[in-house]
Amino acid sequence: MPCGHHRLIRFPSRVYAFFMQWSDQAIILGIRRHGESSAIAEVMTATRGRHLGMVRSGRSRAMQPVLQPGNTVELTWRARLDEHMGEFRIEPLELRAARLMETATSVYGIQALGALLRLLPERDPHPHLYDALAVIVDHLEDPADAGELFVRFELAVLNDLGFGLDLTECAATGARDDLAYVSPKSGRAVCRAAGMPYADRLLVLPEFLAVEARSAADYDSLAAAFRLTAFFLNRHVYEPRGLKVSSARDGFVNAALKALRPSSSAA
Repeated sequence: MPCGHHRLIRFPSRVYAFFMQWSDQAIILGIRRHGESSAIAEVMTATRGRHLGMVRSGRSRAMQPVLQPGNTVELTWRARLDEHMGEFRIEPLELRAARLMETATSVYGIQALGALLRLLPERDPHPHLYDALAVIVDHLEDPADAGELFVRFELAVLNDLGFGLDLTECAATGARDDLAYVSPKSGRAVCRAAGMPYADRLLVLPEFLAVEARSAADYDSLAAAFRLTAFFLNRHVYEPRGLKVSSARDGFVNAALKALRPSSSAA
């Protein structure tokens, strides 16, 4: 090559298209359209928290049944930079979306769970919440199981947001037995003897939430549990952020309690 002359070297345009990549299992939380044929998927991953990514041809006949809330998938995320939304490549692992359309608790439940997870920062790892979510989505059709698991999930979300309740011992005496109330101020349990004089100012602690619980949730205890978690979610999360409670939660609560309501009060 003659001195002073330089040849322009052209590199293939896609050689350096992606620098970041990882793979993980995930549960689909939601989907929205993107352009004519693609979609934006919102997922809860096992190790990387709630994550968004574009799925090319996500609206195709092959992908639409896969990209449904409640389905478990294997995905690979790729992007040029970590802060970019990036792309998902998705393979189905367990398709349960059709079954989740069969009962009201399932339909509302999967939506309400997604709304709870959106209270957490995106890409913030919560592997225990993923594990809990994987259990709940397989029990949403059973109102008693679904209701109890959902309440425990709300308590876990509160804890991860920094507002966890202490239901292990009495705030007044330190006793661990016969815990019957929760202080609305401290979020700590109160035993029956210490709380009885102030019962009208305390929240009911359902027996199935006690550390050594021996009974499953019924209509009354589940209704009390929903009131308990709703109180602290409103006080610490929804009201400070100026958010409204998810309508899906209301639908789930109503469906679960309706299924458990004693026959004598069904009317």
